[in-house]
Amino acid sequence: MSSGAADLRQRKKQNCTESDKMAPEERNKDNSKPGRSPKYMLVQRFAKLFFGCLAAVTSGMLYAVYLSTYHERKFWFSSRQELEREITFQGDSAIYYSFYKELLKAPSFERGVYELTHNNKTVSLKTINAVQQMTLYPELIASVLYQASGSEEVIEPVYFYIGIVFGLQGIYVTALFVTSWVMSGTWLAGMLTVAWFIINRTDTTRIDYSIPSRENWALPYFACQVAALTGYLKKNLNCSAEKFCYLLVNASTYTFMMMWEYSHYLLFVQAVSLFLLDSFALAQTEKVHEVYKIYLFSLFLGYLLQFENSALLVSPLLSLVAALMFSKCLQMNLKKGTFMARLLKIMYVYLVLTITVTLNFLLKMFVPHKENEHLLKFIEVKLGLNTTKNFTMNWLLCQESLQAPSQDFFLRLTQSSLLPFYILVLIICLFSVTQVIFRRICGEPLKEAIKLEDGRIGERPEIVYHVIHTILLGCLAMCLEGMKYLWTPYVCMLAAFGVCSPELWMTLFKWLRLKAVHPILLALILSMAVPTIIGFSLWKEFFPRIMTELSELQEFYDPDTVELMTWIKRQAPVAAVFAGSPQLMGVIKLCTGWMVSSLPLYNDDDLLKRNENIYQIYSKRSAEDIYKILTSYKANFLIIEDSICNEVGPVRGCRVKDLLDIANGHVVCEEGDSYSYTKYGRFCHEIKMNYSPYVNYFTRVYWNRSYFVYRINTVISFQS
Repeated sequence: MSSGAADLRQRKKQNCTESDKMAPEERNKDNSKPGRSPKYMLVQRFAKLFFGCLAAVTSGMLYAVYLSTYHERKFWFSSRQELEREITFQGDSAIYYSFYKELLKAPSFERGVYELTHNNKTVSLKTINAVQQMTLYPELIASVLYQASGSEEVIEPVYFYIGIVFGLQGIYVTALFVTSWVMSGTWLAGMLTVAWFIINRTDTTRIDYSIPSRENWALPYFACQVAALTGYLKKNLNCSAEKFCYLLVNASTYTFMMMWEYSHYLLFVQAVSLFLLDSFALAQTEKVHEVYKIYLFSLFLGYLLQFENSALLVSPLLSLVAALMFSKCLQMNLKKGTFMARLLKIMYVYLVLTITVTLNFLLKMFVPHKENEHLLKFIEVKLGLNTTKNFTMNWLLCQESLQAPSQDFFLRLTQSSLLPFYILVLIICLFSVTQVIFRRICGEPLKEAIKLEDGRIGERPEIVYHVIHTILLGCLAMCLEGMKYLWTPYVCMLAAFGVCSPELWMTLFKWLRLKAVHPILLALILSMAVPTIIGFSLWKEFFPRIMTELSELQEFYDPDTVELMTWIKRQAPVAAVFAGSPQLMGVIKLCTGWMVSSLPLYNDDDLLKRNENIYQIYSKRSAEDIYKILTSYKANFLIIEDSICNEVGPVRGCRVKDLLDIANGHVVCEEGDSYSYTKYGRFCHEIKMNYSPYVNYFTRVYWNRSYFVYRINTVISFQS
């Protein structure tokens, strides 16, 4: 493999003029075929491109309309009052949309940005840079577009906001369509990709549950980057197409990094895929290193524009790319054929990994950063390397998105025929790539131009990249169910490409040594017949379900929460601070604008500690302890949620009150649950009894079926 890699690295990249000179010669050869005039070929190519682009754009637009229609049917959005609409935003989604509202209410955009970067009206006793801490660049862009386009008199802010998100989801689907089309050569693969994506929407996107979430803003740009990278890695690409793909990779990589705080981790997985692709000498080294430069540029620009975000400096992406660039410099400076040059080629992978780990360790030592330490602790506990009684850590471990995927997930993918075809395509591609690597080790060079009859799909660098990429994402998805939203869309794309690609079928027939039927003819027939059969079966089984889903009027109404928000806006003082569960605090901040003591955000250690302390209202602590905790955050009102206090969870030990008992040492888990001594009852139960000492510290001022609101007394009366 090392000698093969040397051959590939020694080849000089053809410049644009050379490729442009070769293009007419190749066209003349094609046009010399009998019965095919240059005009006919031009019309054929234009028609294929036109109808393919039309199908891609139409698919994206129809998906956006589908999401909008489904959202309207689910929430009855058009017939709701503003307060009822805002209640549909839950948890962190409520916080993101609340800042969008604040930007629109500001006297000017500059003033609105300043108030967000110096925000002291959201969390009590805390001034935060909300733009940096919560990655509010999507809200900044949405507010600018809303005001600059003059949409105030045309459309309501909430419709404009969710409309942008739904539009981005349409771009997401279009990018997946184009990626599959570029890989297979037929837009039929793109249609199948979109069909599988929509049918498996439960496992491909979180748009149903959390519209403003950062990944819903960011992943469409990543899909565009992957589509552009797929085209960029292709062999024999003409100069103008290569430049277009390069510029699109640049723009989409940087935009993706600005939209999501965890984007550099996903780009790190992509960089590892490119590193393996380059290590096996299956792609042009110059192209791969151009992508590395794009990573460096995006990290540098992101660091500057994200208020000197130190998390980007200590990210594994920067360490890996720096190690790869340094290793390349060593290879270029060493004289070819020497002992050190040969040793470096053999030890290339080990050298890169060693430098990456060392550099990342040094950066974390010398660069002040606030990278989430709880993330590393979570990984330790998740892998079984450590145990903990910490409430926050155990609460994260209990979240469904951070557990291993359930059997239902694989069952759904199998019922839609996605998983079986993905496994088939993956196996064929893996075997073909393995053959290619073996040939490279034996010194056989790669073919410059691969023909259909060669049956060597594993020699196409863009295919190898996607195989490696989906395997890495799949490994993550097998550990954390939340990662399935990154993996499943590319499963749809790779499976659709495979069944629609004549090259993949030809690769299979080469191994089977078919003689009875002409393999090329059979490959062309199957590449059309198989996706057509799949498409008709999906249409027959799932299309009626989708239409039924759109025609049904679902009822979403939460009168208790509406009553609570109405009471707060009418009765609570403007300067009041509310305490309660972080999820409820996000809704209160959005619907009323009142200050809260905690937020449903998990990237800040101080907020995590606040959340744990305020959750103590559901523990077995004394009234005095709870009073001291709440007054330390200047809280004026306490809200007890009956759903948490009387929670009957499906998994015992994952309820909030169970996790608090473990963290506080009020329960010991050995052979069975044995409660240790505590003289206090559960606070959320005891406070409802209205007896001393609880009435001395707290006065009930409002209640309904779901919520109990207590004023925290400033003057304590100890009368029984």
